[in-house]
Amino acid sequence: MSNSKTTPPVRKPEPHNGWVRKHELDDYLDRHLPIPTQVVSNEEFIPLAQTKKQRAVENVLLETGSRISSKLGMDRRQFFRTACGMAAGFAAMNTVFGDFFRVDAAELYDGTAGAAMKNDYFIFDVQTHHVAAGRHFIGPADVFDTRRSGGQFNPALKGKEPKQSDFELDNYIKEVFLDSDTAVACLSGIPDATEAKMIIPPDEMVRTRNIVNELTHSERMMSHGFFSPDLGTRNLENMHRQAESLKIDAWKGYTGQGLGANKEGWWVDDERIAYPALEYTRDKLKIKNICLHKGLAIGVFNEGHCHPKDLVKASKDFPELNFLIYHSGLKTVEDALPAAEDGFKKNPYVPWVSDLCEYRKKNPYMTNVYMELGTSFGTMVVTNPMLSAHVLGMIIQAYGDDHVLWGTDSIWWGSPQWQIEALRRLEMPEPLMKRFGYAPLTPEVKAKIFGLNASRLYGIDPAAKRNPIPGDYVERLKKDYKAGHPTPSNTQYGWVAA
Repeated sequence: MSNSKTTPPVRKPEPHNGWVRKHELDDYLDRHLPIPTQVVSNEEFIPLAQTKKQRAVENVLLETGSRISSKLGMDRRQFFRTACGMAAGFAAMNTVFGDFFRVDAAELYDGTAGAAMKNDYFIFDVQTHHVAAGRHFIGPADVFDTRRSGGQFNPALKGKEPKQSDFELDNYIKEVFLDSDTAVACLSGIPDATEAKMIIPPDEMVRTRNIVNELTHSERMMSHGFFSPDLGTRNLENMHRQAESLKIDAWKGYTGQGLGANKEGWWVDDERIAYPALEYTRDKLKIKNICLHKGLAIGVFNEGHCHPKDLVKASKDFPELNFLIYHSGLKTVEDALPAAEDGFKKNPYVPWVSDLCEYRKKNPYMTNVYMELGTSFGTMVVTNPMLSAHVLGMIIQAYGDDHVLWGTDSIWWGSPQWQIEALRRLEMPEPLMKRFGYAPLTPEVKAKIFGLNASRLYGIDPAAKRNPIPGDYVERLKKDYKAGHPTPSNTQYGWVAA
């Protein structure tokens, strides 16, 4: 247990269908860690059980935290919330997995010790989320449960029962722009048959973009619109409205989500279903970035249609468009883990990332396909750093370091800062460089991944001055809300007896 002077008794959490809420388990075991030591699902896939090595990292980190926090005169939970605690997390990873992360021993005792090696990267997060007021369901999935499990990723969430406000605009601003080094973010969402079912409709996403940019009087946000070709004419009408009235910055589509006649999903290379929409955005709307959810299917989307095989033909037929492959097509961490355990000495294959990389090597014309790291990097780097380094090396080798995009899937997990720290510190292992010819993860490469590549795609200047979020942003948001919503909705949240 920690060396905290007051530790209130906590009941052992009850499992539900084999799952348990992560924050309840951490409260019970009193383990509030700065980095995750177990894969947590964003409810788009079934989470992998904690591995032996992850458990070892946890034990090393708990022991380190107890020992150093005592010397620094603070309790362990407080220590884990400091820069020293973050450094201790990656030091524990190195102890168990090997030297994958750059950590100076002085950082564990002095929070300013790592400042000298901290590159001032321009960070453009191309995958962030929040919800519209009062909404918290993605189909059958409740983001309250995602937030509870997200305590695994962010110690600030430990022991905190989520509230509706955690997922809404003011907290999104706090966690993305105030609690992390993110400079620019793109807000994304998930389409549905009607806007009433969407966790955040396009109008609300654009409103957030406009509010943040107005608050700062600078360009801090971009916004997606929804792209559902299987809805036919209705989709084209929706695209027209979003482009003309909302001035959205890119399209987001889910090939594993069927909203039309085929509930299984659709393919982006389907000439009858998808091509009319691609032709429309190319020829009429002039929006070039097509962001597609690929991989991470189990739980919400049809797995078969989440395979990235349709990118080969579509990228050739539409060279004027950019296809941004969200999650880099990673099927699941669990499928990739066996090969990673022996350092990929026998089998270098990672489903379906390897497929996408082979497509690119065999089809040189696929220069308009980009690989996005949201959720995939975060889950890989805490499960097996060798896996995350291998995937990064493979992607960079196949697509080039100018075709990898930074994304975190925040705010489902709270602030994205721990993920930023992980990539900042991660180094390419010597065995992978020798075996596969991967290039080092230099500061120049990381700068491209963190934001320079995305800024080129979205046509923004990374060197432009971006003003900080004002301290009274919550008050300003409240005034704006009251101006547009003079009366409360009186919506009642929670459960009652039937």
